Amino acid sequence: MKTAAVIGGGWAGCSAAVELARAGYKVTLFEAARTLGGRARAVEANGLTLDNGQHILLGAYTETLRLLRLVDIDPASALLNVPLQMRYPPAGQGMDFIAPRLIAPLHLAVALLRAKGLTRADKMSLARFSTTARWMDWRLHVDCSVSELLERFDQTDRLIALMWRPLCLAALNTPPERASAQVFLNVLRDSLGARRAASDMLLPRTDLSALFPTAAAAYIIARGGMVRTGAKVGALSPIAQSDGRWQVEATGNQVDGNWSVQVDAAVLAGGAPSSAVLLAKLGKQELATALMAFEYEPITTCYLQYGLGTRLDLPFYALLDDPASGRWGQFVFDRGQLELAQPGLLSVVVSASSQAGALERHALSGAIAEQLAHAFARPELATPAWSQVITEKRATFACTPGLQRPAIDVGLPGLALAGDYTASDYPATLESAVRSGVGAARLVRTR
Repeated sequence: MKTAAVIGGGWAGCSAAVELARAGYKVTLFEAARTLGGRARAVEANGLTLDNGQHILLGAYTETLRLLRLVDIDPASALLNVPLQMRYPPAGQGMDFIAPRLIAPLHLAVALLRAKGLTRADKMSLARFSTTARWMDWRLHVDCSVSELLERFDQTDRLIALMWRPLCLAALNTPPERASAQVFLNVLRDSLGARRAASDMLLPRTDLSALFPTAAAAYIIARGGMVRTGAKVGALSPIAQSDGRWQVEATGNQVDGNWSVQVDAAVLAGGAPSSAVLLAKLGKQELATALMAFEYEPITTCYLQYGLGTRLDLPFYALLDDPASGRWGQFVFDRGQLELAQPGLLSVVVSASSQAGALERHALSGAIAEQLAHAFARPELATPAWSQVITEKRATFACTPGLQRPAIDVGLPGLALAGDYTASDYPATLESAVRSGVGAARLVRTR
């Protein structure tokens, strides 16, 4: 039996480890934190298991769905499947756009005809964007910002505010003024421009750790592997005259001790900074410098607990944000409709949340509660029983135009790089993390 080490237990690392275990490798998965999942994991707060950030998956996430099934997670049970939609609270000045379950692209045409809250000019603007993007095969000769792309396509201000801006923030976690238009088009191509099911929105019914990392760990262990949490890898070195074998040294706590393993293959799947440190020690200074050069955008999730009977009419809504007016939330989710154990709990997402994250937590949660009360015309939402604000400061890299991202092949036999920041058509999403992990596992297997 061949052996492998995966350094980093986020979604990329768990995916690499599962793919290697599936191929017959005895895998040791190292994670410096005590919990698997990286930047998409469960946390404990106020007696509940919450996520460090609310996520939406898409039907286009084919590799993520494949690996969920591989580790015995049934997507139909673990994910609430709803059709593509952008629906605002009816009490506000938003829009109501929902795609029926018809074949593509008929589902979008019907959704556009039925959409409420859009003028004829807005609908013509959206139709023009879709038609032109398809004619261009969703490709640009030279990348630019999303804002510049929308200006070129003559998109109306209202459509930008109600659809394109929130979609850009949700997908790329980068403001449209600085976000890559090509990457944005890639996301639209594989969702709006693909089969109807690819645009379905999938909402986790369980916490993110239980959705995949915990099941991945069980899969690895069942196939003879090991999962070491609280284990920080400080040294990675090639074994002399071994043609691609590696020595991995990790330090643990006083109880777990230290570990040293020799393996036939290794995958670096930690964050870009931690992988850069190990690569620099291997003489890959140029690659290490590139990894350290990434800029990052935070994501803030605000949890608000209300009475057990508090419920929204839909599992989630879009919100009109306006930071200048203290309206920070962009999407609100009714956790009680996703998990029966969390009635009355709402989660509000603020993407690209540098400004919001700088506020004192109580002030931010209070402003968001007021925003909900106004948006839904429900005064009781202004006074939750408790609130919890979680900011992931390095949630994703800033997905800017023309950004150069590293390949998974680092140029050393038996070693590969994995992470949502590696070269991909996608921004920093769960799917790009999973794809990079699978790609890295396959690369080291074929050395």
